[in-house]
Amino acid sequence: MAAVDYALVVSGSEKSRDFFLQVLKETVYTQITFVRSGNEARRLLRANDYDLVVINTPLTDEFGHDLAFAALENTSAGIILIVKNEIADEVEARVADHGVFVLAKPLNRQIFHQSLKLMAASRRRIVGLKLQNSKLQNKIEELRLVDRAKCALIQYLNMTEAQAHRYIEKQAMDLRTAKREIAQNILRNYEA
Repeated sequence: MAAVDYALVVSGSEKSRDFFLQVLKETVYTQITFVRSGNEARRLLRANDYDLVVINTPLTDEFGHDLAFAALENTSAGIILIVKNEIADEVEARVADHGVFVLAKPLNRQIFHQSLKLMAASRRRIVGLKLQNSKLQNKIEELRLVDRAKCALIQYLNMTEAQAHRYIEKQAMDLRTAKREIAQNILRNYEA
């Protein structure tokens, strides 16, 4: 079963709704929510996890670049900010370094479609990197925990570092459990 990709489209223009819905449905985005204001979008961003946020400026209650920054803080979604051609370079200079992709109006259907594909590919890569980072963080935490447990064994049982290391590994193998769990048990016993 294919993954469902969620998109939030924020546009003050009701007539652009059909264009965005049609182009988004041609890509990987199958669940599309359309709102007209920045306030509605902020509420939805707090309650839901989106893969893409498209902001077609200006909105009914704000321009839209502040919403892009809010979306950056609250989500890992790809963000496309659509602005008038006359101000596209100026807006891009303010938001591009933060990871917001700027497109100029009038929108070319093919360029918008390609931008959506690029956003989907970039987000998949970012999600993969975040997962890898999370695994590495867990591994580092486990190593720190095991090192603390070894220090406790050295201090309280007068083991050498090699003996403490071997003790933790052997306990993990004998009890068929993770070294992290053994280390936590040791720390509970000796650091309490």
